[in-house]
Amino acid sequence: MDGNGRWAKERGLSRQAGHRAGTENIRRIINYLGERGVPYLTLYAFSTENWVRPRPEVRALMQLVARVIKREIKELHERGVRLVHLGRLDNVAPSLRRQVLDAIDLTKGNTEMTVAVAFDYGGRAELVDAVRRIIADGLSPDKVDEETISSYLYTAGMPDPDLVIRTAGEMRLSNFLIWQAAYAEYYSTPTYWPDFGSENMEEALRAYAGRERRFGGLGLD
Repeated sequence: MDGNGRWAKERGLSRQAGHRAGTENIRRIINYLGERGVPYLTLYAFSTENWVRPRPEVRALMQLVARVIKREIKELHERGVRLVHLGRLDNVAPSLRRQVLDAIDLTKGNTEMTVAVAFDYGGRAELVDAVRRIIADGLSPDKVDEETISSYLYTAGMPDPDLVIRTAGEMRLSNFLIWQAAYAEYYSTPTYWPDFGSENMEEALRAYAGRERRFGGLGLD
């Protein structure tokens, strides 16, 4: 969800104002995709690398996450949305950790849509954690295959992503689902995340629908 800071700068606002505008857009996109029957949505909210940002900005982001959970969780639950966390929680404040875990527990039985929030997430860190757990469980090398590794990732039980969308013109993967997105289609738009509305999402979905997914095989022609 790129471009919050640049969106704010162009309007003479603080970066925190940009992040607030970005969180407002999350609700709109969830609602739109839910109406379209999309069963899984993953939002890259905060990466393991984002901790190097200025401390006031990081602190403001943590406070914003807590407010968003408190504000949105009831409606999401009533709409049948299941929340899933991807990443680590040991670096966040205990109060925020409790909020996240409570939200996950509240919505764990919902089946209308799954919204995974990648928070303190990094693709490489995810693989490191998976390997450590495999070793801790004592699996022998001959028992480790792609299916085994997938079952030890944060996303265990979820399908691999079909489409990765990057706003604000970004063209790199940025350590996002680097195992799972091996065959995902990519779509980049210059639109900043706070302005990325239903029409933009519709355009992204149309572009995806026009792709020929080969998964390493030959095309139809």
